[in-house]
Amino acid sequence: MKSINVVAAIIKKDNQYLIVQRNKNKHLGLKYEFPGGKVEENESFESALKREIQEELNIEINIYKKIAEETYKDEKIDIILHYYLCSQKNGTIKLSEHENLAWVKKKDFEKYDFAEGDGNILSSL
Repeated sequence: MKSINVVAAIIKKDNQYLIVQRNKNKHLGLKYEFPGGKVEENESFESALKREIQEELNIEINIYKKIAEETYKDEKIDIILHYYLCSQKNGTIKLSEHENLAWVKKKDFEKYDFAEGDGNILSSL
């Protein structure tokens, strides 16, 4: 299995972070994660992230810098996660793929069941 590059937006506003709940019919369904998705062939990480956020949340974002890289592998997926610190530029969030969303303070992350791949980034935010 070849590793897939996945980008994720750490969108921060007023000391809170945007997290989204995975579609119940997908792998790791109902787990929380940072929004993002797969990088397509010949696509830069930044443009992939902007495209995915536009598709999933209906908003535009500002991307500031890459803050972390994690690898995650289980029986179904093998991914390299690239995390970027972002802010919402404009638009109103409208979920097209996820079950739910939450704006969460760092101290409250433990109250949410995160997808295993996102576990390590939480402590470094």
